[in-house]
Amino acid sequence: MLKQQLSGTETGWWFVCHNGKMWLPKGNIPYGSAAQWKLEGEYTKQIGEWLGKPVWLICKMMANEMLGIRPLLSQDPKLFQLAGRAVQLALFLHSHTFCGYCGGKMHLSHHEWVCICNDCQQRYYPQIAPSIIVAIRRQDSILLAQHCKHRNGIFTVLAGFTEAGETLEQTAYREVMEESGIEITNLRYVSSQPWPFPHSLMVGYLADYKSGTIQIDPSELVYANWYRYDQLPKQLPEVGTIARRLIEDTVALCRIEYESK
Repeated sequence: MLKQQLSGTETGWWFVCHNGKMWLPKGNIPYGSAAQWKLEGEYTKQIGEWLGKPVWLICKMMANEMLGIRPLLSQDPKLFQLAGRAVQLALFLHSHTFCGYCGGKMHLSHHEWVCICNDCQQRYYPQIAPSIIVAIRRQDSILLAQHCKHRNGIFTVLAGFTEAGETLEQTAYREVMEESGIEITNLRYVSSQPWPFPHSLMVGYLADYKSGTIQIDPSELVYANWYRYDQLPKQLPEVGTIARRLIEDTVALCRIEYESK
């Protein structure tokens, strides 16, 4: 569906993506000419710039070294964001080869990221699923949980997807109650992070405990408890994730209040 065919002379960063993974030879994003990486004849589209050089998207499965992009979290945040953009756009193109309305063949617009049906002209834009993630504080402690979907025993804050017709704030109150049985108050926005696993936008909040005792939803959580700010579990989210930022922000608030006395 990408239309620009490489002659071999093009240079820049090569984001070669397939099925949610990226080609990372020796753990790095390839840089140089298309010929240097034997990409002549492949189809591409520029999706941005990094360090002043073009970033090119290629939708292709390479023979080896196709990896997830989580290791890029520890590098330049813009690099991770661009990698996430590439992965999401590659998935978008792969899933929109044919029209969901009439089954017609799709093509990518020359002017914007939209797939258009050749027959009925229906337009499809890349999908983004909004979700909330919230750190909850009770006096000198933070609520941390182990989620069923996490296999490494990590302790993190609560999160969930926004449902049709909901505001983000309503999602936060509902998800916290459903997953932990806790009622929150003083909800305030902190930041957001594109999360390409596969196409989420995580909106981060801080909140205060209002009432209730922990009663976990076993379909979502394995365990949840309150942890004093200076006695946190060792298995926390990676640096660079919005979850880690929310935990650190909560710890900072606790330190200001309880270590200044």
